[in-house]
Amino acid sequence: MSPSSQAASGGLLRMRDFRLLLAGAAAGQVGAQVTLVALPLVAVLELKAPAFQVGLLTAAETAAFLLIGLPAGAWVDRMRKLSLMIRADIVRSLAMASVPLAAIADVLTMVQLYVVALVVGVATVFFDVAHQSYLPQLLPREHLVAGNGALETVRSSAQVAGPGLGGGLVQLVGAHLAIVADAIGYAISAGFLLAIRRPEVKPEPVPGASLRKEVGEGLRFVLGHPLLRVIAGTTGLGNFFTAMLMATQTVFLVRVLDLAPAAVGVMLSASAVGGLAGALCAGRLAGRFGQARIIWLSALVTGPFALLWPLAGKGAAAALFAVASGVVFFGAVVYNVAQVSFRQTLCPPRLLGRMNATLRFLMWGTLPLGALVGGAVADASGARTALWICAVGFLAVPLPLLLSPLRRMRELPDTAHPEDDEAQLVAPGHDESLPVA
Repeated sequence: MSPSSQAASGGLLRMRDFRLLLAGAAAGQVGAQVTLVALPLVAVLELKAPAFQVGLLTAAETAAFLLIGLPAGAWVDRMRKLSLMIRADIVRSLAMASVPLAAIADVLTMVQLYVVALVVGVATVFFDVAHQSYLPQLLPREHLVAGNGALETVRSSAQVAGPGLGGGLVQLVGAHLAIVADAIGYAISAGFLLAIRRPEVKPEPVPGASLRKEVGEGLRFVLGHPLLRVIAGTTGLGNFFTAMLMATQTVFLVRVLDLAPAAVGVMLSASAVGGLAGALCAGRLAGRFGQARIIWLSALVTGPFALLWPLAGKGAAAALFAVASGVVFFGAVVYNVAQVSFRQTLCPPRLLGRMNATLRFLMWGTLPLGALVGGAVADASGARTALWICAVGFLAVPLPLLLSPLRRMRELPDTAHPEDDEAQLVAPGHDESLPVA
């Protein structure tokens, strides 16, 4: 039975290979969310790192998107996506396993944490670009929104369960031993991906192609389309301030609010409930308000709740931090499901890797910059001041969307994949062909 027939007859979960992809995503995401709590706590509690070094650690985790994001897409387009994801999982598992081993041997340093974060970040670049490029091969186009929604549900569920599990493990066995869960998670993810049976043909090399030429083609596709441009700018701005949050939240929760590791985990798990709700509601919200409209509405309505972050205090007032994160993450997940599904539908298959990598470079390249700024501000003026800057920044995130053609549209253009890919390239500023609500 074809993927279209399976999906139509009983839903995506009746497709064995898609279930395995979901299971692999769940295992990897739970481990990663444990590390989201445990790795900064290794730096803060066990290595007594100052705020700037914690920010530098966050920057190292995401620096790969800035350093190799563009060529990664061209490389991914030349490879089988599934085998690349498996190799990336193995690399991440081994790298994370080195942290508890070094801690047990009493040789763990911040330098090793930086190196591990950078190695895991490089592997994650290739995994994520390949993952987003592989899904359209596994699912028919009409089911991409549902497929991305299911993956976001898994990711958001991991964000609910993982931090609480991570905080509890840190409380029980110490921060460095809690990271073992991440190494195991990546190994299990690789095992699920290995079980996928759907054959994948290696892309044929293009005569006369070069890495520089292929990277340029991906850039032209993204920057030449007015909607992709504004999505890239908006997401990059949002990620900058998200990185400021990630770089300072552990310092704020531990040193300002005096929360124990288990409480930090519970706090981050509670905030992730919003992300899970967003994943579950994204399809229905897009259907009710329109896929184009929900992109800017989600950012506009939820962004102001970021102002609750710096207002959080000790005791019951700490809950303000979780409430703010829950609402902001709800909007972020709804936004992501809508815009990622649009990108996958719009792009010709042969350009998927480069399109995703170019957008990751533009969107995620701001993460290390935001983390460095957050760490520096927290070091100089305190974590609460850094959170105020971060919160005000979130108010500006929807502005590019409101000034774009998206504000006048209900649905995004349903662009097919013509044989001539050049027909997909829209000149900058030219939006006369876009459907307007």
